[in-house]
Amino acid sequence: MLTNHVIETAVAMALQEDAPYGDITCETTIPVHAKGNAKLVAREGGVMSGARVFRAAFVSQSDEVEVKTLVGDGQRFRAGQVLASVAGPVRDILTAERVALNFTQRMCGIATMTSSFVDRVNAIYAATDDEGHDVGSKAPAARRPRRYPRTRIADTRKTTPGLRPFEKYAVTCGGGYNHRYGLSDAVMVKDNHLAALAQQGIDMAGAIRHIREQVGHTIHIEVEVDRLEQIDAALAGGADTIMLDNFTLEDTRRGVDMIDGAAVVEASGNMSLQRVASVAATGVDVISVGALTHSVRSIDLGLDY
Repeated sequence: MLTNHVIETAVAMALQEDAPYGDITCETTIPVHAKGNAKLVAREGGVMSGARVFRAAFVSQSDEVEVKTLVGDGQRFRAGQVLASVAGPVRDILTAERVALNFTQRMCGIATMTSSFVDRVNAIYAATDDEGHDVGSKAPAARRPRRYPRTRIADTRKTTPGLRPFEKYAVTCGGGYNHRYGLSDAVMVKDNHLAALAQQGIDMAGAIRHIREQVGHTIHIEVEVDRLEQIDAALAGGADTIMLDNFTLEDTRRGVDMIDGAAVVEASGNMSLQRVASVAATGVDVISVGALTHSVRSIDLGLDY
């Protein structure tokens, strides 16, 4: 979804917002024909995301600006490492500096946080065999999901308005997966939908079957449940994915057993780095984490001239 058109449009809007009538400081201090160069330097370690966006911010100012990427998207970097270099007219470089950093710092923050969640989940499989037993003792450890080799970390629609393509792309740079992009991509029946249907006398299984009759065969249907008693109805209706919302660890394990591979099992609700490994160990296929985009801290990057 992060196409060149999306990048160019967003960057143009950001530059218009930042310098609607030009850059007064540069215009009154920097000679028109002055040339120079700068380096994008990491002040802390992280995972790179946004290299194309960083470049677009400068190139949109002038085709005389040259940007070289030294660390590609998805690659880890350390504090003090040079991530990219910029050379060209000084006015253009300094005018685009903040826009370039704002995009890249946030995208790197999302990629870095996602990577932390992915690492926590992957670590639980390091000492287990394919059947989920500890290699040394053969005692039960992490159960592997039915649909994927390892539990996937996915984002949500809790994104910054207007920046969803950038934020969802950053999640993939950190090793995560994208949930549905928007409301037009899949059916997702949540608690409010179910409550509205119940007022009309329509139960969950009937609602899912009714939806299936109306949509094309390629449309995915997900249903959110908040208690174990709803799972049988979701299965009877033929849901493709069943989301276990705010379940305890014990109920999550029971839910995985009840579904038994008949649908993708997603866990969601107040997911944190401290809790995510325990949830993954129950054998769920996907864990969706809203914090990846709604509570992320930008990575500290600097443009050193």
